[in-house]
Amino acid sequence: MVPELKVRRLSALRRPELPLKLPPPARPSGAPRLRKLTTWQLTACAATVGLAISAVAVTAAGPWDSGQRTAERALSNSAGRDGGADHGSGGEPNVAPSAPGVLTGLGAPAGGAPAPTGSALADVLDPLLKDPALGTARTASVVDAATGKEVYGAKAGDPVTPASTIKIATAAAALSALGPDHRIATRAVLEKDRVTLVGGGDPTLTARKGNQGNASLHTLADATARALRTRDVAEVKLSYDTSAYSGPGQHPIGPNENIAPISALMADEGRLDDSTSGPAPRTAEPARDAARTFADLLRDRDVKVKGEPKSRTAGKDAEEVGTVRSAPLAALVERMLTHSDNDIAEHLARQTAIAADEPASFDGAAKAVKSELKKLELPLGKAKFADGSGLYREDRVSAGLLTALLARAADPDRPELRPVLTGLPVAGFTGTLRNRYSGGASAPGVGLVRAKTGTLTGVNTLAGSVVDADGRLLVFAFTASGTGDPNAAQSGLDRLASAVANCGCR
Repeated sequence: MVPELKVRRLSALRRPELPLKLPPPARPSGAPRLRKLTTWQLTACAATVGLAISAVAVTAAGPWDSGQRTAERALSNSAGRDGGADHGSGGEPNVAPSAPGVLTGLGAPAGGAPAPTGSALADVLDPLLKDPALGTARTASVVDAATGKEVYGAKAGDPVTPASTIKIATAAAALSALGPDHRIATRAVLEKDRVTLVGGGDPTLTARKGNQGNASLHTLADATARALRTRDVAEVKLSYDTSAYSGPGQHPIGPNENIAPISALMADEGRLDDSTSGPAPRTAEPARDAARTFADLLRDRDVKVKGEPKSRTAGKDAEEVGTVRSAPLAALVERMLTHSDNDIAEHLARQTAIAADEPASFDGAAKAVKSELKKLELPLGKAKFADGSGLYREDRVSAGLLTALLARAADPDRPELRPVLTGLPVAGFTGTLRNRYSGGASAPGVGLVRAKTGTLTGVNTLAGSVVDADGRLLVFAFTASGTGDPNAAQSGLDRLASAVANCGCR
């Protein structure tokens, strides 16, 4: 029997419900009683960061659209859903006319709401954590974001394979090392009659028309062609420079549609189709292909390009003739977390290495990420960072470290880490949670749970934030190892997060 949730309503917060209502699912005998979602609760969901960060910090951090803002405008019960996690192929739900009402922030870190007690949370979560669908090893941590105190834990310090939830660590390290406003440059430089395309490590550089806020090879070709004309240079040789990165480019898992070879120069993540996220066929030589595209773009602008592009390191005295820059790092982090973008994750890990004067390789990135997290005074324990994306099973992270990272991102004194929270997928709304929480015991989490998913064969994880029934901001991490049915494991994790959302556990 699943114990009845100890839900506490605040009589002072009885306000009219939003026009958008979620129908209550059928409740079997003995199952938790699910509350209706009131306006203040949905507002609390959208204002997760408003609960955690002061108004000044929110303004300073800026409104990036890929995570929070999109979610707050989207319709949670849109038509045309399909099963499983979204990997970017199905687009976003339609805009909800009633959604603007949930954009208001609540301001204070705790909102004056009472904190849950560990014993009450244990009454609710312990039975759910015993679900056989969660495999042979389960860990959990729930932390009060206002105080940073763990209010529930189950083997919270045990290092486990985190899958994609390790991207939370990658994001925090990159933001801490570089700042949310950092942009990655791609340059074209000229030495006599040779143009060299110099990659800086921007995986979102695009060769497509309509850059959607990304740095564009079209823009760079325009600038380069103009500069060549002013110098009366009509014919050039073309090279490309990938020296910003070192070490092997191939991820340890080998060629895979989930990630391209990692190169300081690539366009559209090396995708060979029109997709922008999720698995896709990838080029084996992203730098060469980007340079070939750039050569064609120069030819379209009446610049003659002799022969095939060659790999070469640009000279230190080369003259810059064009530069394009990525979207701010905050936007890259949000895109990475919302869509679980492995390519961006690996590049952000290498950017962290560059900032730390470490080699921009797998080993250098791992060392830099761990060092940066140590500066944030996080409980690293036996954490191991073998990559930035979580595709590698050698990664080891504890549930306690994940909640500590999320709590640090909610710290008013750390506004630069805010995108770690705003980029999290929102249950029923965005990214890899868009098609989850559709019914049953997980339904109360729609719009209230925001979390990073993690999935490898036999491994399922979920880590994020939630506003509970009393309006208290909590951060959580649940991990399951040795799972057999990934869909059942995901549902088990979703029920755990929804139970926290539905609980005024005191």
